[in-house]
Amino acid sequence: MSHAYPAPAKLNLFLHVVGRRADGYHLLQSVFRLIDRADTVHLELRGDGRVVREDDLPGVPEERDLSVRAARLLQAHAPAGAGVSIRLDKVLPMGGGLGGGSSDAATVLLALNRLWQVNLPRVKPCKSWRCNWAPTYRSSCSARPRLPRGGAKSCSR
Repeated sequence: MSHAYPAPAKLNLFLHVVGRRADGYHLLQSVFRLIDRADTVHLELRGDGRVVREDDLPGVPEERDLSVRAARLLQAHAPAGAGVSIRLDKVLPMGGGLGGGSSDAATVLLALNRLWQVNLPRVKPCKSWRCNWAPTYRSSCSARPRLPRGGAKSCSR
């Protein structure tokens, strides 16, 4: 059975780099809002323990895809044999500053946390990810601008 989830874009209303942490992440001050444009993440559960991407994203090898990496990180907490096929319907431009890759990855984390019945109380991105915007997408889309915490490296895939 295939499951489909929207992965919303974000629009920066204000973004200012205010410093740099010792780990290389930038300290950011930002105000943004989620907008009514979204990629769609399709997930199909597998019982063979494999995490695979079904479609090709030009310039993004599967092992560097944030959605695949997110699923593999969460898989360590999932029941034995838990796997997933991931397909992305991209609407948001890659590298366009709308947070599409991070939103896709956060959507995968949220959905698989439920589908695999991992039930982690809070899903955080791994520090090794190239983008630290994923916490932004943990809550549902709202009209209220959001103030993120933490830092971000390059938000490209």
